[in-house]
Amino acid sequence: MGTSEPKYQRIKDELRAEVARDEFEAGAPFITQNQLRERFQVSSTTAVRALNDLVAEGLLVRRRGLGTFVAAPGGRADGSAAPQRSGVIACIISGQGPHQTDVLRGIESSCAERGLRLFFSDTAMRMTATGHADHQASTARQDKMLRQAVEDRVDGIILYPVQGAPDLGVLDEIRRLRLPMVLVDRYFPDLAIDAVTADNYDVGYRLTEQLLADGHERIATLWGETECTSVHDRMTGHKQALRAHGQPLLPQLTALRSYTALPDKERIRLLSELLSAPEPPTALLCAHGFAVATAASDLASLGIGVPDEIVLAGMDDAGPYDLLPLTSFAARLPAREIGSRAVELLVTRISERAAGDDPYRSAEQIVLPVRIRTRDSAPVRLRTVAAPRP
Repeated sequence: MGTSEPKYQRIKDELRAEVARDEFEAGAPFITQNQLRERFQVSSTTAVRALNDLVAEGLLVRRRGLGTFVAAPGGRADGSAAPQRSGVIACIISGQGPHQTDVLRGIESSCAERGLRLFFSDTAMRMTATGHADHQASTARQDKMLRQAVEDRVDGIILYPVQGAPDLGVLDEIRRLRLPMVLVDRYFPDLAIDAVTADNYDVGYRLTEQLLADGHERIATLWGETECTSVHDRMTGHKQALRAHGQPLLPQLTALRSYTALPDKERIRLLSELLSAPEPPTALLCAHGFAVATAASDLASLGIGVPDEIVLAGMDDAGPYDLLPLTSFAARLPAREIGSRAVELLVTRISERAAGDDPYRSAEQIVLPVRIRTRDSAPVRLRTVAAPRP
């Protein structure tokens, strides 16, 4: 057995071999978490992960209030090997860009480690160059993919929701069937469903603090989507940072409106109005990479140089490329960890369902920390040169 394998994988391999050698009778109690910790000298997290994976694979079963037991041979592929059927996960993600790609990579690698099969669907329909999808068509595709996951009898669902209110009918059906589901990046405030997100409040708060510390007291926000929890949490953090530093909340600068959804002429007019005000903003706090790139292009067309005349800050990596060369400050979200933690949580819920428990009985929201990067840490610097003014 190679020592380069993860500890939990080596534990699983050894336990499978012991079950295959009939060292445990079918239906007999299995090794407990504490016994695994002492025997293999590992953490609780590693012990729990090994047990959860074996439950998800069907080698073990959990019985509520009783513990973990060896599954009957009929529930396994044969009496001498690990089960041949791997779990099946439906991954439904909305949108494109580095952030979504890294979330998916985290999901993929974590599923591969556990031998889980992954079916992927992108719900973003008819994406524009500024990062907007047809909302009605995307919502319809999300509902269709969720129903398809139910029909295909997958073991669990990971959902990166489209913006707006979800279809309660399909979610009620999923919950009625006790089909485990974990949300990533966003959550539904009024629904008890597991979610793994970045600390979006901290994104808005810390970027605003950085801009204020850099001397920018007038900060305008430019948004993409407006009907999702990540945006609302960031706006709350932004406003709270302004209040904490004694800055006024100016409606024209803190309006929650979609900049990237506007036609070209309307975006230019909006920027012109902001920049021609008696006290114009000196910084633009942009929702994501699409907003950063769009704002930089629009500013150049107005003859405004970046960062000489105005600076940009970016709140996440959703967009056509890395934010930092265009921005003075940018938030770095733990996208891969969001994906891997979602799989870890989903496997736990799958195990609970297999033991007869309701995976929705105690929904959890895992909030992961973010990093703020500065232009000084970028390997290259990109300066937007102002176009000649007419």
